[in-house]
Amino acid sequence: MNQHSSPTSTATQPIHLTLDGQPITVEPGSTVAVAIAIAGRTCRTSITGEPRGPLCAMGICFECRATINGIAHRRTCQVVCEPGMDIVTQ
Repeated sequence: MNQHSSPTSTATQPIHLTLDGQPITVEPGSTVAVAIAIAGRTCRTSITGEPRGPLCAMGICFECRATINGIAHRRTCQVVCEPGMDIVTQ
C-alpha cells in the first residue's frame, strides 16, 4: 500500500444516493444508468408509454435521460454516481 491509499479510501467505499426518493447504494465508478438498472427502474417513458432506458450507452441516443441533482434531461449513461446524488426518473 502506498502513502496515498488507505483501507478506507473513498474510491473503494459504496456510494449512497437517492433514486426517486429511495436510498440506493452502488459501487464506485457506476454510472447513473447502472444505478437505475440495479433499482429495477427505467429512466423515463416515451410519449406512447413505452419504458425507455440506455440504448447506446455512449450518450448519443438520449434514451436514458433523467433529472440529476435538479438538472433535467441528463444522459444517465454519461454521469458517474457521486455520494448524495439525487436522481429522479420520469
